[in-house]
Amino acid sequence: MHVVATAGHVDSGKSTLVRALTGMEPDRWEEERRRGLTIDLGYAWTRLPSGQDVAFVDVPGHERFLGNMLAGIGPAPVVCFVVAADEGWQAQSSDHRDAVAALGIEHGVVVLSRADRASAQRAADVLSRTRTELAGTGLRDAPAIAVSAIDGTGLAELRTALDGVLAQVPAPTTTGRVRLWVDRSFTITGSGTVVTGTLAAGTLAQGDRLELLGHSESRPVVVRGLQSRDTSYTSVEPVSRVALNLRDVAATDIRRGDALVTPEAWPTTGVVGIHRTTGVAYTDVPEQIMVHVGTASVPARLRPFGADHARLVLDRPLPLVLGDRLVLRDPGSRSVLGGARILDADPPELRRRGDGAHWAERLSGMDPAGDILGEVAARGAVQVDHLRKLGLLPGHGTEAPQGVRVFGDWWVHAPVLEAWQHRLRAAVEALQEKDPLAPGLSMGAARDLLRLPEEKLLSHVIQGAELEQEGGHVRLPGSHDNLGPIEPAIVQLERRLSATAFHAPEADELAALGLGARELAAAERTGRLLRLRDGVVLLPTAPALAMRTLAGLAQPFTTSQARQALDTTRRIAIPLLEHLDSRGWTKRIDAGHRTVVR
Repeated sequence: MHVVATAGHVDSGKSTLVRALTGMEPDRWEEERRRGLTIDLGYAWTRLPSGQDVAFVDVPGHERFLGNMLAGIGPAPVVCFVVAADEGWQAQSSDHRDAVAALGIEHGVVVLSRADRASAQRAADVLSRTRTELAGTGLRDAPAIAVSAIDGTGLAELRTALDGVLAQVPAPTTTGRVRLWVDRSFTITGSGTVVTGTLAAGTLAQGDRLELLGHSESRPVVVRGLQSRDTSYTSVEPVSRVALNLRDVAATDIRRGDALVTPEAWPTTGVVGIHRTTGVAYTDVPEQIMVHVGTASVPARLRPFGADHARLVLDRPLPLVLGDRLVLRDPGSRSVLGGARILDADPPELRRRGDGAHWAERLSGMDPAGDILGEVAARGAVQVDHLRKLGLLPGHGTEAPQGVRVFGDWWVHAPVLEAWQHRLRAAVEALQEKDPLAPGLSMGAARDLLRLPEEKLLSHVIQGAELEQEGGHVRLPGSHDNLGPIEPAIVQLERRLSATAFHAPEADELAALGLGARELAAAERTGRLLRLRDGVVLLPTAPALAMRTLAGLAQPFTTSQARQALDTTRRIAIPLLEHLDSRGWTKRIDAGHRTVVR
């Protein structure tokens, strides 16, 4: 199926034309039929001579209902632009032209309606004016057909022209994420809540779980059933008009402008950076404007950065990505100010003086197609999935550009990584110089120093900085061998314990050597000493030497026998035996006996 939206001034005969093409009544409201004035969106469909199915979204032409018109034309890829041959180009025609240009619509048909009311010369003059007015839009070369819905003149030619235009429309993406802008929500007795919209990409299926992004909150929903053209389907592909029967949500909880999206596949943003594609320079645009995208109409505040770039702050977050087209409207005059394309769907906060100018400079240099390296550089580090959500990556398996380092699902800008490494190494070196006995920079201090977006990146920074990570600390390679000013005291203690392995010094003796708890801990980290409980300090070889002696005793042995064999005191023997127990070298049998584990 294809979806075609109408466009054109009020009373141009758009609804009459749709009725003649489809045999269906697009005006849904009694008031519309009574007044002969389209107020809201209408829907109808037919099959063209080629067998191609096409659905029409009929929009109002009156300036008072421009918001409704934009909701109808926004998601549609093709437009049927109608100008009455007898009345010619009107003010509302210009508004609709500006909307077509703003949305970047490049496929459509120009229809001169009510041809039965105009002479051939009049129709030619109107077509000439229409061609001039549409010259700056994607409809500049669109086929033009003079039609009378009353006597049928030109209807066959119009159907053929539509066939030709639709054949040129690029095939939509049937896989990937779904974003359905809701244009209606209502209740059907026995079925419950039904919403409708134009499915532009992706595939919807019965049973799908979607996320409803509403005006005030988001919530999960399930597709209970779906229809297209009043026919039930198990799945529907784009581009199609679809009606979804949703489970566990009231129709009053869904409004036009809400969106149904694939869960966790779309970002939501309330701030975007935009580039002017058509219309008034941003320096001449009022601060408070209306922004139209999809079927949504949202008040926004515009901050210009020159004539062609601006920052938009929306009243509510929307699922927007790189390349999305926006229509900007003046809420006071109801006129279309112009069109915009999103360049940055996740702009940085402007917190300090100069941030705005810096970001504006970057925005002005952005590639409309997306600059992946620039986006990674602006963020320093970013998850691949986030880039994909923003529309910067087309799919899975995308290679990182040169200048980006990959760590799992994180992409890091190489200069940023180098800066992290330099900062961390400098901090570790400064700590080592200030305090040689320190075990290194704690992991917590390293995280606080770098403020990394993801803790698991720290190990990669440590490795790249040629540092070591041990025992919850980051240190220089080989720094554990450096005991600085306490080296002589440790050497003296080692000599003493080498001569009498189990004669551990008393606390006052250690104090006399200048060895407190901190110094002894540093020596233990370097593997120079072994500390047991109750302040007992031995050489690391003491346990193995003790086992040689204890293995020669009659088994089991008592604590007293072990003390005598090791030629030591009870103060030293008990912590040493408990240490051997903890290593599984000896085993305690009862309160007074142990045995060597063979």
